[in-house]
Amino acid sequence: MRAAVLHGTAGALLLLTGLVAGPAHGAPLPADGAAEARGVAVAAGRAAAAGIRFGSCADEPDMPATLTCGTVTVPLDYAHPDGRHIELTVSRIEATGKGGAARQGALVYNPGGPGTSGMHFPLLGYLSEWRRVAAAYDLVGYAPRGVGRSAPLSCRAPGDRPQGPAPAPVHPSASYKKKRIARAKAYARGCARRSGGALRHYSSLNNARDLDVLRAALGERKLTFMGVSYGTYFGALYATLFPSHVRRMVFDSVVNPDPEAVWYRDNLAQSAAFEGRWADFRAWTARHDRVYGLGSTPQAVGRAYDWARARLAGRPAGGTVGPGQLQAAFLDAGYSDDLWPHRALALSAYLRGDPKPLVEQAGPHPEAAAGQENGKAVYTAVECNDAPWPAHWRTWDRDATRLARVAPFETWDNVWANLPCAYWPVPRQRPLDVRALPGALPPTLILAAERDAATPYEGALELRRRLSGSVLVTERAAGSHGIGGESNPCVNGYLEAYLLEGRLPARQARCAPHAEPEPVRASPVRTAGRGGRR
Repeated sequence: MRAAVLHGTAGALLLLTGLVAGPAHGAPLPADGAAEARGVAVAAGRAAAAGIRFGSCADEPDMPATLTCGTVTVPLDYAHPDGRHIELTVSRIEATGKGGAARQGALVYNPGGPGTSGMHFPLLGYLSEWRRVAAAYDLVGYAPRGVGRSAPLSCRAPGDRPQGPAPAPVHPSASYKKKRIARAKAYARGCARRSGGALRHYSSLNNARDLDVLRAALGERKLTFMGVSYGTYFGALYATLFPSHVRRMVFDSVVNPDPEAVWYRDNLAQSAAFEGRWADFRAWTARHDRVYGLGSTPQAVGRAYDWARARLAGRPAGGTVGPGQLQAAFLDAGYSDDLWPHRALALSAYLRGDPKPLVEQAGPHPEAAAGQENGKAVYTAVECNDAPWPAHWRTWDRDATRLARVAPFETWDNVWANLPCAYWPVPRQRPLDVRALPGALPPTLILAAERDAATPYEGALELRRRLSGSVLVTERAAGSHGIGGESNPCVNGYLEAYLLEGRLPARQARCAPHAEPEPVRASPVRTAGRGGRR
């Protein structure tokens, strides 16, 4: 009920403030055109003829020999397929054929982002949840444009990334807001300075077009694709642009594709949903008070967190973990309840005088700075290019202030992450109207958890309405983000039936939630955070 109230509050904000504002610089560009469509056809034809020369993965020396890598060439600008080209890195483990499984082609996977690489996806075939799929499919991952070695994008040198403990005010002052505005403007300028005229070509539409070229390069007449989180959005764009090229598609944890929601309203809805997920974590921790000692009620756990944040503001843990690092670590826990036991342990240990687990989980790792900046740059470029954003700070400030009254946990953090889009220096696009009429698209599978915060459940309902013939499988009363091939046998059964047999439930299906995590008493190895925002 709490999540429904919060989503209702966010919806009221959308109606009150007119969030679909014009871009900061000029009118939005059309979503797609004949020139780009011709460019995709040209590029796909060339890719089909060239194929992909798979060999050893030079940048992955410790990987099994079954993992091979290659590249596919795509136009930077599909309106000019004979102009500048870039290379996307691709990884593959061929179908094992175990159990006598017949090969069904390639399964291409995107884990989300924007800004996240799927190069390690094929390794999932070694897990029990993926073995049957890996027997029938070549598992194919890739790094989308801008990510990793695929024409990498950055908006500042890694050394320029803010260092040291960071604040995370729940009620930011006027002076703090001015600092964040200045930082956002500088970051947007840095994106333009370091990328030049190429910047406008990092977009979801181009990610969808790249996917069709990758399909052709793999020798696949039709695409079998699984997208998680952000991957569902450009997967839905692909289904709209190239419906006749689709064999099977899985949309797991769905971005709301409504053009009026992409991306500003989507981010407000995400902030509202994270408040419910934060409440879920606090309730779980309270149920295990005998282990963690953080309080026997969600309210008490919240007070313990607030106390830790106040202490860190005065004296950062290990000299590196301030309120901002604490916030980021617990925001990650909203994506997966597998992290709950470890975050609760770290918070408990810190308040008892041992900061080491918190520093291990939340502290900075300088060796990861370049990758983190790359992910942030691609995230920013794609979302800023994709759609109009409010051009005036007063709109952002008004909406966030109102939402933070009922959903303070992520609201301001989300504002700072996306604020460069208010000052974006290149024209934006108009989002494509995702749509598939009856008979235009093969049946597709949608997976969603009811309490997912990163991509709220309403997005799955919206996509189901827009893609005729799609079927939604819901994990009830659960909130982990990305549920296919994870720990729920019911969800995995539907996923396998679809990928292996093309079989969908006759009507929308519901699965009981996966088991809650068990509390732990020992400090874990540091768990890496999500590469992208979704």
